[in-house]
Amino acid sequence: MLERFYPDHYVESAYGIDYEGLYRQGYRGILFDIDNTLVPHGAPADERAVALFLRLKAVGYDCVLISNNKEPRVKMFNDSVHVRYLFKAGKPGTKNYRKAMEMMGTDTGNTIFVGDQLFTDVWGAKKAGITSYLVRPIDPREEIQIVLKRYLEKIVLFFYQRKRR
Repeated sequence: MLERFYPDHYVESAYGIDYEGLYRQGYRGILFDIDNTLVPHGAPADERAVALFLRLKAVGYDCVLISNNKEPRVKMFNDSVHVRYLFKAGKPGTKNYRKAMEMMGTDTGNTIFVGDQLFTDVWGAKKAGITSYLVRPIDPREEIQIVLKRYLEKIVLFFYQRKRR
């Protein structure tokens, strides 16, 4: 039952993923969550985020930000990285995962998703058939509803890591 929430990959950071290697494997599109995946909650894009998106574009990737936040927050981040975005995405619903793939001209076989939450980001990506990368949250200070979900995530991740051994 918990397997539905298991990420395909669990990594320390969005900045440590071997995107070049994934490109050689045929991946062409990347969907990113923003808050606590790329920057602390509510923060603008920093130099590291800007450099990552420049690198991804140079490799040949198309990228879309997919966030449950309202447009002003997503636009503020995107003003520095210059990709397309979907706001109020309704994750874990799959509608906007599919819409993002349409925007990029990719499909479930050549798209990855990178996010920090199991019950929105990863579960939505899995339901949409997209390879998921769960990253450790950047900042432990979060809104109360997310803090509560983190306790449940710890249980799921305990069993996930036990299964992976």
